[in-house]
Amino acid sequence: MTHIDYLAIGHITRDLTPDGDKLGGAVSFSSRLAQALGCKTAVLTSKGPDFQWQHELPDIEIVSIAAEETTTFENVYTPDGRIQTIFGTAAPILAKHVPEAWQRASIVFLGPVDDEIDPQIVYLFSDSMICLAPQGWHRQWDENGRVSQKAWQDMAEILPLATAVVISMEDLPDEETLDEYIDLCKLLVVTRGADGCTVYYDDEIRHLPTRKANEVDATGAGDIFATAYFVRLYQTDGNPWEAARFANSIATLSIEYSGVTAKVTAVQEYLKRNEER
Repeated sequence: MTHIDYLAIGHITRDLTPDGDKLGGAVSFSSRLAQALGCKTAVLTSKGPDFQWQHELPDIEIVSIAAEETTTFENVYTPDGRIQTIFGTAAPILAKHVPEAWQRASIVFLGPVDDEIDPQIVYLFSDSMICLAPQGWHRQWDENGRVSQKAWQDMAEILPLATAVVISMEDLPDEETLDEYIDLCKLLVVTRGADGCTVYYDDEIRHLPTRKANEVDATGAGDIFATAYFVRLYQTDGNPWEAARFANSIATLSIEYSGVTAKVTAVQEYLKRNEER
């Protein structure tokens, strides 16, 4: 295996939409965007035999743990927020599943969507920039699959080990949990949808607004923001403010398109236009 710049870990998902089934999951959006930003990218995931999606992640190295079914979500966006329902889950992702060569990746993105990643996996990556989008560790669901937030038991142990953490206020159970995040994280970015993001770093707090978007599909916007942030943070040798400005622009653009491929294509065209200026 060649050296990996960006390793994304978590479940790919089947997303049920009015336009049919689409590839989703934090790692899907994250890996494609990291690739578009110039990273040699790999994905560690799990899926069932019922969902064929590899063609949507071209030229990305993939290890998929066999499962009976694929994690499946339906996201409904309302003025009061997202209503999320889960229909089945794939297999857990454990430390033993990570190929040895991938343990030397430059950037490691942990993007759980259904509490599927063993948090102890972070200890494998002693020389990597560890980046968390921990929303899936805060998720639980009832007998009907309706997703809600919960406390994350490993939070106090794992968050201080991360180089950077990105999470949405919508994915936290309460304001008290946000206060805990602020205390535990070296670098925390809280995304606030159309209002941009807030960066907490080195006893400094800055809010960075973003432009108004013509929203078509907000699915994956948080994952795209997180990936753009982490890659830019790495490329700028740790500038948290420049990374936030860049991530704001990329995430805002992404919600004006629907589907992983369309979103990434739009980002690639945007980056090319800016290079030519």
